Amino acid sequence: MTTKITSLLLSSALLLNTFAPLGAAADKPTFVVGWSVYVGWNPWQYMGKSGILKKWADKYGITIKVQRFDYAPSLDAFVGKNIDACAMTNMEALDMPAAAGIDTTAVITGDYSNGNDALLARNGLTMQQMAGKKTLLVQKTVSEYLFERAMTLNGLESQIKKVKLVNTSDSDIATAFIADTAQDAVVTWKPMVSQIAKTRGVKMLFNSSQIPGEIVDLMVVRTEILNRPDGSGKKFAQALAGAWYETTKQMTGTGAATDVVLKAIASASEDTLASYKEQLSTTNLFATAPAAVAFTSAPDFKQKMNLVRQFCYSHGLLGASTKSVDDVAIKFPDGSVLGKPDRVRLRFDTTFMKMAAEGKL
Repeated sequence: MTTKITSLLLSSALLLNTFAPLGAAADKPTFVVGWSVYVGWNPWQYMGKSGILKKWADKYGITIKVQRFDYAPSLDAFVGKNIDACAMTNMEALDMPAAAGIDTTAVITGDYSNGNDALLARNGLTMQQMAGKKTLLVQKTVSEYLFERAMTLNGLESQIKKVKLVNTSDSDIATAFIADTAQDAVVTWKPMVSQIAKTRGVKMLFNSSQIPGEIVDLMVVRTEILNRPDGSGKKFAQALAGAWYETTKQMTGTGAATDVVLKAIASASEDTLASYKEQLSTTNLFATAPAAVAFTSAPDFKQKMNLVRQFCYSHGLLGASTKSVDDVAIKFPDGSVLGKPDRVRLRFDTTFMKMAAEGKL
């Protein structure tokens, strides 16, 4: 009898040990990160496939999954609360969630476009001749912002509404423009810009290097996620920051090992190593946390964000009920607010980047 009881107890213990890890894993908070094809966002797929993201998620006792989208659908998924964080620009971080009444927080400032976004035209078309011409772009995104900044800086603000904008998905835009010679101009980002620029008779008229620091790429989390009472949201942000800076360190090294990493990242968009390196050359990548913190905390960043919010408001992108540009406010790392303090919808939080800079992750 004693032997049977001992055996039963041992069997029970083995069963408990077998199923305990499964239960623990099932109880892990799970988060989903959305990304779309872009030089500064492709690394998120690499992080997911290489195990870097899992390593950091495990450190904080959470699970992180990555999911690929076209750009506009990624924003819809974020606003619809189908994903918890998303790679997006500063403009979309402000307008789409804000229009839906969603409070968001940028936890990583990844880079700014320094020539990746561009306006291109065919057949010798100049900016002075854009009125009445068809221009392909993803409307209500930074492509439209860049187009209007290009026109304004060239003294053509009065001509903006005369241009025929054709809303086109980023996954279709290169093929649509190259194949249809009836399309006069296009605004998009790399790698599509590089592909289009090789087309005979096509010339670049304007690019984002002429408005440095205005098109910024971020990793954005819904503020409600970040502020979860159990603390898992902050762990999520810490894991994202840890994985990001481990990856950017690998990306900015030298030699064959770096090329292996860059080639793997390029494969996210079925691109070549040479093409991806070319895209990086027109990207101001904040490869280190101190650089990202300094940019996000600088006074002139507030001025650039003011340009962005004015554009969003003038185009009705901040919500139908918004009566003033100040009704959708932006909070900066120093605590200052652009707009009404009780109407903050976008927050720039350098907490997690600072933790990375100080080796505290």
